[in-house]
Amino acid sequence: MSTPRDDDALSWDGDDDPTLDVGEKRVAEPEPAPLHPEAEPEPLQPEPRSTSADPGPRAPAVDSAPTGEAAVEDEAPRAPLGNVGLVGIGMIAATFLLFAIGWLVAGFRLRDLGLPIPDVTVLALTIGAALAPLVWFVTVLALTRTWRTWQRFLLLILGILLLVPWPFLSLGASA
Repeated sequence: MSTPRDDDALSWDGDDDPTLDVGEKRVAEPEPAPLHPEAEPEPLQPEPRSTSADPGPRAPAVDSAPTGEAAVEDEAPRAPLGNVGLVGIGMIAATFLLFAIGWLVAGFRLRDLGLPIPDVTVLALTIGAALAPLVWFVTVLALTRTWRTWQRFLLLILGILLLVPWPFLSLGASA
């Protein structure tokens, strides 16, 4: 049998706080309607701005809101990326990271082959080639936030096909 002192060791000050309760949700009772509805203050409205200089005639506002089915489709909130999508993006990110490392290794091997190209040029091209997969990945994710998932993956896979480190593959690991 445990004593209250033993139970104190297993509790934290503030455990009885009702806001920390994760059990069943409590439904709050609705507040009663006020007796005098006109007694409530009206919400504040912003005052119109007055400018000293007349900006001249304004162009009519163009309603660029989509209509019809496109409006319903655009207004629907996008579902978050599921577990499969997150794992897929992680695998593609790892592939791009390996490609960047492959371009670095291949570039430094090409520099050691004694090509008739200045070392500064080979170094600059190696750094640019190593950054290309990383830039592609970040750019696709940043610019296609509102696109469908399959479209994002299509662009990422296109980047994988375009940015393969061919010099690393052709030179091999022992060159």
